[in-house]
Amino acid sequence: MDTLKVLVTGAGAPGLPGTVYSLKNNPDNRSIDVVGVDARSEVIGKYICERFYKVPYAHEDEFIPELLEICRKEKVRVILPQVTKELGKLAQSRRAFLDEGVVIAVSDRRAIEIANNKYELSLVAEKAGVPIPELYKVKRWSDLEEKAVKLGYPEKPVVVKPPVSSGMRGLRIISEEIDLKRLYFENKPTSLYIKLQSLYNILGERFPDLLVMEYLPGPEYTVDILAWKGEPYVVIPRKRIEIKCGITFIGVAEKNEDIIEYSRKLAKALGLSYAFGFQFRMDEDGVPKVIECNPRIQGTMVLSTIAGANIIYGAVKLALGETPGPFSSIRWGAKLVRYWGGVGVYSGKIIARI
Repeated sequence: MDTLKVLVTGAGAPGLPGTVYSLKNNPDNRSIDVVGVDARSEVIGKYICERFYKVPYAHEDEFIPELLEICRKEKVRVILPQVTKELGKLAQSRRAFLDEGVVIAVSDRRAIEIANNKYELSLVAEKAGVPIPELYKVKRWSDLEEKAVKLGYPEKPVVVKPPVSSGMRGLRIISEEIDLKRLYFENKPTSLYIKLQSLYNILGERFPDLLVMEYLPGPEYTVDILAWKGEPYVVIPRKRIEIKCGITFIGVAEKNEDIIEYSRKLAKALGLSYAFGFQFRMDEDGVPKVIECNPRIQGTMVLSTIAGANIIYGAVKLALGETPGPFSSIRWGAKLVRYWGGVGVYSGKIIARI
């Protein structure tokens, strides 16, 4: 079997090593060379991919033409996107890549738009019978205050976040119970908690759309899914035990039947394809409620690979017109413990791995 060339975008993403691991350690023992691209020049993919290219940002006109040229030069067969902001543009450009014999493992553009918008996602989920947190869309301070009170504030915390964002950008938990002095001395300056008056000082009277949401106090789950046009091949829930900077540092594959069933329903309602995922959080009664969707490879999807479901490589197989799986022997209870690591580099080559 000839070596397969797979191009992976977002070669500086925290999940890039896991993506490379999943491609290299595939169940078919297929030889795969990874071509990494990123808008930044000094990223981990530069050192652990077979080839690396710096490319324009997705919003720049040259992004697609340069990506096409790289695919021609490297004889790439499949593109695996890892950056949320690239998805719509790549979905729109699929025909141009297909003409070059390259398949982009990305869903249809409209499905991506809905999946990336937390408000629109909640409407689809509710219609499909998937539990959602109580939430409201606001753009004026008076409405934000009113909805926060309706959600139980100040007795209960309330969540605010933009409808479209990634990596916890714009997410805050409003609470009057927080001890600001204690946060100052004991926490790094990345706390999600904020008091209402402090939020007003940031936002003012009017602002872009924000969601005011019910606070869910229970455990959080990320769900990895491989599907074709909404029909899943496999669904793997992962309980997030420890999270730092929005990244799972300790996670475990857990066979939660409710989350699996809700994920299947929502995947079908959205019609998503290839590798993607949802995030759920438990309410105070233990009911899992969907809070967002990532219509792309997720940062800790390698845990599903460890658990016996190589969803990332499965997306490659789907792109090639091959049947992925089987996924009959899942190692429920498999765990990932992440650590801060890196590579030492001299003269452009790795001389140490830490």
